[in-house]
Amino acid sequence: MIAARAFFRECAKAQKPTLIVPDKDADGLSSGVIVHRTLVKLGLDPKLLDVHLVQKGSNIHEEDERKVMLEKKPTFVIVLDQGSRSGPPVIDGPGVKALLIDHHLSDEFPKDAQVVSACHYPPVATTSLVTFEICKDLDQDIAQECGYLCAIGTHGDLGNTLKWEPPFPDMTETFKKHTKKAIKDCVSYINAPRRTGTYDVVTAWKALLEAKDLKEILSNRRLEEARREINFEVEKHTHTPPKFSKDGKIAVLKINTQAQVHPVIATRWAGHLKSKALEIVMVANYGYLPGKVNFSCRIARCARDRDPPVNIIESLKAVADLDTTDLVQRLGSSFARGHKEASGGIVNTAEFEELCLLMKVGEKPDRPEGETPKKKAEKSPQKNTLNNYFRKS
Repeated sequence: MIAARAFFRECAKAQKPTLIVPDKDADGLSSGVIVHRTLVKLGLDPKLLDVHLVQKGSNIHEEDERKVMLEKKPTFVIVLDQGSRSGPPVIDGPGVKALLIDHHLSDEFPKDAQVVSACHYPPVATTSLVTFEICKDLDQDIAQECGYLCAIGTHGDLGNTLKWEPPFPDMTETFKKHTKKAIKDCVSYINAPRRTGTYDVVTAWKALLEAKDLKEILSNRRLEEARREINFEVEKHTHTPPKFSKDGKIAVLKINTQAQVHPVIATRWAGHLKSKALEIVMVANYGYLPGKVNFSCRIARCARDRDPPVNIIESLKAVADLDTTDLVQRLGSSFARGHKEASGGIVNTAEFEELCLLMKVGEKPDRPEGETPKKKAEKSPQKNTLNNYFRKS
């Protein structure tokens, strides 16, 4: 964190083009606004600040994204909540300095990047919380002016039942000004545009950047329309019946929509499905990107206290490892990304179907040895029953 603060001070002092690259959700966008406000407070000319919002279904490691970022010719790049993997520098420009702040599970990062990651320090803090902790010591106004942004981002990732207890910071002053319900509603508003088929992330970014308090966010008409659209899509697809892997550990729901509602539906079903064997709820969306399946996994509520704890990433990789050919390679680097408790991926449709075959989705479990099948009760041949008698009368 000390090195990150030094990075921000150097950035502001240099007065050079600076690019903020936040993830598309409430946590990433809140982090981006905190960084933007902090750099301006430190004296960086706002005209030197720019933002890059990754395209639908893409990530910062794709060549198209790297090319667009390079064209902006930044000297400093700040990547927030994007997940991390090994690879070339974030941007291949001469003298470009990159800072990554993240909390997704990874021990690999782009070459030459300075990294602040919370992934190995439970309870794992969100990117917005880490960013807030870094920035509030750089200017005395940040704690007061950005506390609600930290709350939006953190509740966006960790849910509304989060208790702000040590080692998390004391946010009493923030929640004196803003109710948890208002924070919850803001999370819903900010997340809605990027879930729509049009992937309108820029609207959420501008709304969050320009707003001075929660009321401005909650009165934004476009955000409200996006939330209505997403609520409709969630309701439309949430009743899809699940099918189970043969061992009963994974429930799979297949949907088809251009809206990014698969994470929401996975979270819903994870709270409702119950069985002794069930561990993971997976929602696979065949309509989000052409030729791809975008899927989200959540730990079923009934499995959250299992010992040893359920690890979604390890479970998904274990399924893929059952293949005796080259499926693991074909699934690619966007398979089983994220967190142990909330993972997912983007894979080709054909490869996902192979994964389902390995899980034996829809197959009935084998009967335990020695167990005999139950006989069906024989129907009485008599047609003139007591029920028929009363029905006739």
